[in-house]
Amino acid sequence: MIVSIISARAYYVLFNLKEYMARPIEIFKIWNGGLAIYGAIIGAILYALWFCKKKKINFYNLADLIVPYLAFSQSMGRWGNFINQEAYGSVTQLPWKMGIFDSLAGEYIYVHPTFIYESICTFTLFLVLLYLSKNRKFEGQIFYLYMIGYGFIRSLIEGLRTDSLMLGVFRISQVLSIVFVVIFGILYLYRKHCRTKVA
Repeated sequence: MIVSIISARAYYVLFNLKEYMARPIEIFKIWNGGLAIYGAIIGAILYALWFCKKKKINFYNLADLIVPYLAFSQSMGRWGNFINQEAYGSVTQLPWKMGIFDSLAGEYIYVHPTFIYESICTFTLFLVLLYLSKNRKFEGQIFYLYMIGYGFIRSLIEGLRTDSLMLGVFRISQVLSIVFVVIFGILYLYRKHCRTKVA
């Protein structure tokens, strides 16, 4: 958890480096916001790989056990965005629009409640992964499906958000999501057809 918090902050700072280099002390003020879930996921995976190698634990078995509950935690955590009135989407007039007060405009605007989109989708992913984990076909199956599933979910929702971390004209999390879907999709097919099945 500690590693994930640090890496989530490091990821956010990295893609806002110009701003934080002007005020380095702000890097440590995580209570002012600025944590990125992909930073947390990447940090957790790297740490888990090191930990499993050190303790001689099968990484895939550990990851398969954890990731359904990671999806569940994400579905609950997104409600923090609602409480903080952050991570919402662009303006919309859809029936399920969410009203927020725009302090700059001095009025209420109606936006996509992207937090609830992701909450519903990750909770659904949790249920699917939990069901599939009862009958794994190979080690790493649930882990890869999580990475593919969350990558797909985030790639769609990120396109609606107004607070995306940007690299030029590209939304970093959206690009990374697509990359994850492709890479872990290939790895999933490889392990499914070429690696040891679950005993």
